[in-house]
Amino acid sequence: MMNNKLILTVVMLALGVGIGLAVPQLSRNDISPGASGEKEILYWVAPMDPNYRSDKPGKSPMGMDLIPVYEGEEPGSDRQEPSLRINPAVVNNLGVRTAPVERGTLSRPLRTVGYVTPNDNLFGHVHVRTEGWIEDLRVKTAGETVAAGDLLFRMYAPALVNAQGEYLQALQSGNETLADAAREKLGALGLGEQQLDTLTETRRVRPLIDVRAHHGGTVLKLGVAEGMYVKPDDMIMDIADLSSVWVMVEIFEDQAAWLAEDQPARMQLSFAPGRTWKGTVDYVYPTIDADSRTLRARLVFENRDRVLKPNMYADITIDAAPRPGVLHIPRMALIQTENAERVILSLGEGRFRPARVVSGVHAGDRVEITEGLEIGERVVTSGQFLIDSEASLDASLLRLTAAAGENGKTEPNSEQPRKDVVTGRGTVTAIDTAGGRVTLAHDPIPEVNWPAMTMPFAIKQSLAAQIAVGDRVEFQMMEMPGGNYMITAVEKTSVADDKDGVQ
Repeated sequence: MMNNKLILTVVMLALGVGIGLAVPQLSRNDISPGASGEKEILYWVAPMDPNYRSDKPGKSPMGMDLIPVYEGEEPGSDRQEPSLRINPAVVNNLGVRTAPVERGTLSRPLRTVGYVTPNDNLFGHVHVRTEGWIEDLRVKTAGETVAAGDLLFRMYAPALVNAQGEYLQALQSGNETLADAAREKLGALGLGEQQLDTLTETRRVRPLIDVRAHHGGTVLKLGVAEGMYVKPDDMIMDIADLSSVWVMVEIFEDQAAWLAEDQPARMQLSFAPGRTWKGTVDYVYPTIDADSRTLRARLVFENRDRVLKPNMYADITIDAAPRPGVLHIPRMALIQTENAERVILSLGEGRFRPARVVSGVHAGDRVEITEGLEIGERVVTSGQFLIDSEASLDASLLRLTAAAGENGKTEPNSEQPRKDVVTGRGTVTAIDTAGGRVTLAHDPIPEVNWPAMTMPFAIKQSLAAQIAVGDRVEFQMMEMPGGNYMITAVEKTSVADDKDGVQ
């Protein structure tokens, strides 16, 4: 028993010494006043108006729950990247969605229309080589399908009958030179090798000569009928194998440099919504049409089920000028203004900030980003304009849209409002505090060439709370990206001030 008590005493002393040694190693940042491990709350702010502060929890003028600002997260803190913080509940209600910055291959989409035509490599005309009459026509109508070697028709041609007789006489004479010449004449008149061999074996003249298909396909045109007299320049029929078709397209001259052979292409037709055919650019013609200023190209598509018919119109998209290994984001995430482009970055935990970017190739619903983003960052794809509008009110966030120079210095911001701050006077006719808008019946404003009129302006809730309908006010406004005007300062005035000319 004594030994057990001694051991217990030693253990307790050891733990005490260990705790005493560990406590001095903790920093003040690790333990803040209040609950252990939590940072101190400095104040509370409105989710959509960081300028509205309170020293205790409560509701914002918009009726939203105030959010806490912790030590080290206040604006200007070195431990927190400047950003706009929005309550997660508000983020959810706004339907804010984000997407990651990705790396991959983008192409310039060339969109045009084209028409289906037979593949000339699988197309053929049927003609005769001597005059005669069509007998036993096997193909009755256009649209019928034939296979290579099928009998198309038989023909009675006096020239072929006479040439057969000359060949048989040469064979009987034993003169090989004469027989070879007669055989070549029959071949030139259209008699096939199999028919020549049969003639040589039977030694009998055949009045009707068989005309067979050189290749299989669909009979697109039929120019004869049973018993018709034909000549070599008459078109008998056209046969095309439609298992592969061409699509002829035209590209505008300013896009011609993007187009090249073997580029992938996609085709859609109105009769088959939702279905996409995949093909390639087979040939790019070497000249520009002088009238339409377009460049012609032909595409090749497989058509094994024969649903693509000649002369059909099609919507074509060609993936031209591919750019591999580029950063890209959803196109809807890009905010474009007259002077610059930017996106809203999601920093996590309800924090957002604008970032200046430079876009490159626009490929469908994706856009290349050449400057301003890194792989893995997340950009806002829905609700970004609301966040951007709120961020633009904060000068510290506006400075974030400028490119950082050397040694961390900030270069002049090209995304500042496009006009200087303008001063005006007017009467308040309506206030929408929740929506952040005020309607003013303002006097003429020469600085922006405005006559007297009544119009709405965006305004921060903290400023809207200072005025009431019917007040005569002096205000300052500035033009924001997109052409809208924001009230940046407002002060009640009086009719006497107006008469005195105070501006």
